[in-house]
Amino acid sequence: MSDSVADVLGEVVGFCQALRRAGLPAVRTEVFVAALDVLEPMSRDDVYWAGRATVCSSPDDVVVYDRLFADWFSGVNVARVPATESVTMSTGSGDDGGGRPSLEEPEDLAMLSSRAEMLRHRDVAGLSPAEARHLAALYARLRVRLPLREVRRREPHHRGEVDVAATLRARLRLAGEPGPLHHRRRRRKPRRLVVLVDVSRSMAPYADQMLRLAHRMSAAAPGRVEVFTMGTRLTRVTRALRVGDAERALAAAGDVIPDWSGGTRLGEALEAFIDRWGRRGVARGAVVVVVSDGWERGDPSLLAEQAAQLQRLAHRVIWVNPHRGKPGFAPVQSGMNAVLPHVDQLVAGHTFATFEELMEVVARV
Repeated sequence: MSDSVADVLGEVVGFCQALRRAGLPAVRTEVFVAALDVLEPMSRDDVYWAGRATVCSSPDDVVVYDRLFADWFSGVNVARVPATESVTMSTGSGDDGGGRPSLEEPEDLAMLSSRAEMLRHRDVAGLSPAEARHLAALYARLRVRLPLREVRRREPHHRGEVDVAATLRARLRLAGEPGPLHHRRRRRKPRRLVVLVDVSRSMAPYADQMLRLAHRMSAAAPGRVEVFTMGTRLTRVTRALRVGDAERALAAAGDVIPDWSGGTRLGEALEAFIDRWGRRGVARGAVVVVVSDGWERGDPSLLAEQAAQLQRLAHRVIWVNPHRGKPGFAPVQSGMNAVLPHVDQLVAGHTFATFEELMEVVARV
């Protein structure tokens, strides 16, 4: 496929994500894509009715679906917005000059939609260079939400504990007449996110995609994400990944990583991270995501000791093992056995779909 087709592929996936952000369940959009696979040949009406039959379950759903379908497939740019906000639109032609190609052939739409869904579930280690480029187009649409922490200060909210002072003030303004209760809750702030990526030889098929994922996190929450690489040494790549363009950022990170595709000294790398960064505040109260297959060539007891310290410093430690979601996986590696007692959650990380699940896990902890 050409590069422009890759852009279209991202737009099709974006339509399904727009439906999800509008409040329609994700499982229905998956059924929608499956229906597109069955319908052949198809017209624009086929696409419309396939979605309406699988995605909508109430008159309200139909209203939302009709509006998004008309906007998305008529060349209108629907901006990415949270589900609770209104949809912002800017009019344009089939090619609006902003890089969004027109969808003149509904058959192409179905084919690309299906390919996008299949690509989401492909092991990133087995992608061809062309497929890797297509996958890279999907990262911009990956939803990233930082975990939140509660602070002492409170703020008005529509539910929670009763705000007695605010309620009494409201009564005084109404001269004692009855009125609604006022509520408040603890204010919430984003929690720091730390990503440690194993770039040793055994992780070579995944390290590039993991750094691309880290770049997406960093771009979504500037100043709240710290990224390090681990191999035979620890390297901070936060500054390199601050470059907005993903390709340039990855190239900049590659320039400062001296041990790419080398050996594995996870215990020593974790010790360096805790001594130089963790105790000084980077890991305190943070959510730490460690990406590694657990193949350790150093002393497993040192790795276990450092993992225990990391767990005491951090709010949560999430370990991402690319082999976790594969059939027959068992944490038999010496490194995995050493760290498992000190990990809050062990998750998969070998497909784009598992990357999306990881983002949901991070947002919930």
